[in-house]
Amino acid sequence: MKHPNLHVVILAAGRGTRMRSSQPKVLQPLGGRPMLAHVLDTAQALSPAATHVVVGHGADAVKARFAEAPVHWVLQNEQRGTGHAVQQALPGIPDDARVLILYGDVPLLTRQTLGALVDADGPALLSVVLPDPSGYGRILRDEDGAVSAIVEHKDANPQQLSIDETNTGVMAARASRLKDWLSRVNSDNAQGEVYLTDVVELAVGDGRTVEVVQASDPEEVAGVNDRAQLAAAERVLQRRCATALLDAGVTLLDPARFDQRGRVSVGEDVVIDINVILEGDVELGDGVEIGPNCVIRNARIGDGTIVHAQTVIEDAEVGPSCQIGPFARLRPGTVLVGDNRIGNFVETKKARLEQGAKAGHLAYLGDASIGKRVNVSAGVITCNYDGANKHQTVVGDDAFLGTDSQLVAPVRIGARAYIAAGSTITRNAPDDALTICRARGQKSIPGWRKPKKDPTPQ
Repeated sequence: MKHPNLHVVILAAGRGTRMRSSQPKVLQPLGGRPMLAHVLDTAQALSPAATHVVVGHGADAVKARFAEAPVHWVLQNEQRGTGHAVQQALPGIPDDARVLILYGDVPLLTRQTLGALVDADGPALLSVVLPDPSGYGRILRDEDGAVSAIVEHKDANPQQLSIDETNTGVMAARASRLKDWLSRVNSDNAQGEVYLTDVVELAVGDGRTVEVVQASDPEEVAGVNDRAQLAAAERVLQRRCATALLDAGVTLLDPARFDQRGRVSVGEDVVIDINVILEGDVELGDGVEIGPNCVIRNARIGDGTIVHAQTVIEDAEVGPSCQIGPFARLRPGTVLVGDNRIGNFVETKKARLEQGAKAGHLAYLGDASIGKRVNVSAGVITCNYDGANKHQTVVGDDAFLGTDSQLVAPVRIGARAYIAAGSTITRNAPDDALTICRARGQKSIPGWRKPKKDPTPQ
C-alpha cells in the first residue's frame, strides 16, 4: 500500500575514505549491485510518495549509475554532518509529510524493521543493543526510561560510554518538526558538524515523546565504512539469499558456498552444487541441476537441464532437457532450443542450436544457426571474423560436421549434408551430399627416421 505522506531521505554524500577507492562509497558492490541499490529497494518497498537521495562526493557518478531510478537528487556541496545533509532535502518535502531518514551505507535494513518507524505518530528512532558499542552514539534515557537525548561517542563521558543501546541514525519525524529542530541545532561538538541526533534532545525539550524501535538483529543495522565491513555485509546478504532459496524449495548442497549477485527465480526441485555464482537476472526451471563451480549470468535455464561442473553461461537462453559442460562456455546471444548437448571445451557465441543439435567437445560456434539434430564433431569451428566484420554460418537440419572442420563464413551447409573430417569449407555445401576439401592428399615418406635428442648438455 502506498504511503501518500511518506518521503524517504537517503544520505549518500560521503566519500568513504576508509574504502581507499576512487569510487564513491555507496557504489561499492554488495551482492553484485551497488550498496545504494539495496537501500533504494528497501525504500521502494515502503511505497513512499517520493524518495530523495542526498549526494556529494562523486555525485555525477552516483546519479549516472541510477539514471533510471525514481528518485529526487539533492546536492550537498559541503559535507557538514548528517543534520546538514537532511536540511538540503527538506525544502523539497511538504511540511505535513512524514520523513524517514536512511543511509546509503546501511544496506541491510528490511521493510519489516522500518515499518514501525513509518507508522509511529511522533518522532521515532531505530536503536540496537551492541556487545561492543564503540564508535556509536548512545541512547540516553531518563529515570522513567523515556529517551532524553543521543550523545555521539566522541562527545560522551565515561558513564555514557558504558551504555550499550546505540543509535543507528535511522529516524522518522514530521517534516515541519525536522525543519524547526534542525534550524536550532548548532555545530558545537567534537566534529564541528550539524548532528541529526541533536534533534532528539530538542524534541524532548519541546515536550515530544520520542518513540524507540529496537532492532532485533545487529547485522541488519550495521554500517559499511571499510572493506572488512563490506565483506561482512556480503556474508550476511548471501546467507539471506541462500535462506530464501531454501525456503523456495531449492536444494543447496552447501548454503555457505553459494553466491547470488542479482535476482533469481526458481521452479521446483532445483539442485545447486557448491561454489555456484548466479549473477544478474537468472531463471531456473523445474528440475534444473547446476554442478559445482559454475557461473550463470543473465540467463534462463529450461526444465530438466543439467549444467555440469566448471561451466560459464552468460546472456543466454537454454531450453529444456539440455546437457551442458563440463568446462563449457555459452557466451551472449546463445540460444539452445532444447534437447541439446554442449560438451566439454565447447564455446558458443550468438549461436542458435535447434532441437537436438549437439556439439560434444572441443568446438567453437560463433554467429551461427545450427539446424535440428546436427552433429558438430570435435575440433569444428565457425570462422566468423574476417578481421573487420562478423559473418553468419547456417547449417541445415540433420547435417554432420566432421572432426577438425573449419566453416569459413559467410557459408551455408545444406540439410543432411556431410562434411568430411579435416575440411576447410569456403563455399556453400549442398543438401544430401558429402563435401570434402583438404589441402592435399595423404602421403607417406619411406625411410623416415624420428629425430633424436642431442646428447650434448646444453
